[in-house]
Parts: sequence; structure tokens; C-alpha cells
Amino acid sequence: MSDVLAMAGVTVVRGSTTLLDDVTWEVSEGERWVVLGPNGAGKTTLLQIASARMHPTRGVAGVLGEVLGAVDVFELRPRVGLASAALSERIPGGERVGDVVVTASYGVTGRWIEQYDALDHGRAAQLLETLGVGHLVDRTFGTLSEGERKRVQIARALMTDPELMLLDEPAAGLDLGGREDLVKRLGAIAEDIYAPALVLVTHHVEEIPPHFTDVLLLRGGRVVAAGPLEITLTQENLEATFGLPLLLERHGDRWTARAR
Repeated sequence: MSDVLAMAGVTVVRGSTTLLDDVTWEVSEGERWVVLGPNGAGKTTLLQIASARMHPTRGVAGVLGEVLGAVDVFELRPRVGLASAALSERIPGGERVGDVVVTASYGVTGRWIEQYDALDHGRAAQLLETLGVGHLVDRTFGTLSEGERKRVQIARALMTDPELMLLDEPAAGLDLGGREDLVKRLGAIAEDIYAPALVLVTHHVEEIPPHFTDVLLLRGGRVVAAGPLEITLTQENLEATFGLPLLLERHGDRWTARAR
């Protein structure tokens, strides 16, 4: 498989519940995807597959040219940058922010006996600056606000120069100012031609950063629509995704939606 992500008929069943149902989806190098859907749509499960942390019950899932089930996932996972609430919960509250980022080099959370050189620490500091939290390098993770934690996680996800970057609701829990600042910074990352392929999960069209190229709409574990953002993010598709009448509007390179 040559695509960054390639899923064919992917289904995930847990007990009597189908979390993903016959999902076929491809992400190519250089693309920036947003995954939209209501709670329970299967978005987080999709990212678990994409990050090689879950195998499908049926179907075929390829990540960075490797087929899940036929590859050592512990060698594959460091090639994928991931920022999620589940990861945040595993980071020790007493961990120094600089170490939260630099430990991504070994794929661990919590500094132990591994060694890092000046280049590693310099890259971690640079990434923190890019995300607007360079001044927090010596603070402990547990003292940060929710918005600061989100940015530190994104810096960590970029630390290893990943080939694929997955962001699970990066703006969740942020106030208006924090959301807008983060969306702007993510837009700058998306605009960078050297940035990895990006997949961002959200519930809200207002959180779609500029320069994202494509959208996948999910409802009940099934694909409602997928394709270029310009032609796929329509009022009709959004209404089918969220199950209510909506007014979708575009303002420059940003979107808004409200019930009608």
C-alpha cells in the first residue's frame, strides 16, 4: 500500500456494538483531512486504527505502506504523531514540559534512563516556541491549563518528524481565544509543504483550520461523504451527518454552522 492511510471495508465490532461499519478511505501524502461527526460516530476508533493501536475486526487497514496484522506495530507507531486526550492522561503530572516533548524520540511518557543530546533538546524547544508555549519549557505538565497541554502535546507529536500526524479534538475544552490561536497555528502547520499528512478529528466546523484540503463525514460508524473540502462540506452532507437541519456558512477560509 503506497498511501499514507488506506482502509478498505474496515469494520470494528466490540461485543454487540459496531463501532466502524465498512469504512473505505484513503489519505495521500500532503493531504490535510478533517474528520467530522457527532458523538459516537466512530471518529476516535478510526484514529485508533490509523495510529496502529487497534486492528479492524474485518477489512484491511494500511498505515504508511504497511498492512496492520502483517507488521510490527511497535516499529510503525513512532512514525505516526498522535495528540489525544488518552495520551494526555498517561503523561505524569510532575513531568517537565521539555521532557514531555523530547521523550517522544523514544516513544515513552515519563523521563527515565534514556539519553538525549543537545539537538533533541533544541528541537523540542523550537517546537514549543512554534506552538506558542516556549516559555513553559521548565514548568511541570500538571500545572498547565487545558489549552497549554494541547499545544505541548502537538509539539510532542511533531518531535519525531512523523510521516502522519493525528489530532484528536485538539480544540476541545478551549475558550474562544485559545481555540482561535490554536486553529491559526494548526493552519500554519497545514500550509507548510514539509509538514506530514494531517488528520484532525472534531465535532465543529468552526475548528477546521485554514489550508485543510479534505473532509471525511461519519455517522453511526459509516461514511456519509468523503472528498475535497470545497465540494464535500455541503449543508446537505452536514445535515445528514448530524441529523438535524443546519445552516452552513463560509467566511473566507473558515466555516460556521448553526441549527435552522
